[in-house]
Amino acid sequence: MIVALTGGIASGKTTVANWIAQQGIDCIDADVIARQIVEPGQEALSVISNHFGEQILTDEGQLNRRKLREHIFNHPDERRWLENCLHPRIKAQIKAQLSLSTTPYTLLIVPLLIESGLEKLADRVLVVDIDPQEQLKRICQRDEVSLSQAKQIVATQSARQERLNIADDVICNDGSIDELKQKTISLHRQYLQLAQAKLA
Repeated sequence: MIVALTGGIASGKTTVANWIAQQGIDCIDADVIARQIVEPGQEALSVISNHFGEQILTDEGQLNRRKLREHIFNHPDERRWLENCLHPRIKAQIKAQLSLSTTPYTLLIVPLLIESGLEKLADRVLVVDIDPQEQLKRICQRDEVSLSQAKQIVATQSARQERLNIADDVICNDGSIDELKQKTISLHRQYLQLAQAKLA
């Protein structure tokens, strides 16, 4: 059984994923894969630097994420080009890792689940939801950006309601860290039962 975990930026996804991983569940993180496929020596990095030019690389030959982010922020067509370049490669890696998973269920962490179309791989979708005002406050604190930048970042992701529409399960991160943990562990137990029933 595959559970896709998603949620807006700064909603608490990583915290939830870490607790599920601590229960011995295999976790596959699309963001980690996205970083790995653009490391020096990887085909995707050559394709990206050929398209955007060498200035998109650091002196060490790494991808300059900040420069790339700023560039695609201002050029929506370039963002689409980048997504078309990366998404198929990320999807292939995810499928390869899923085939190696041995735990009762696998947690697939995909912040941009709707945008990437990866929800089709999942049996269930878990959304970590947060109040929009609280979300903006956390982005400003965590990423040290202005409120207007935080709003821009949120605007590039799918709308909160879109995420909630495809959710099978929702964790509302509106209380204490202990409450978040209780909700997470309770869902984990539920997933173990569902996975068992699926096997049966």
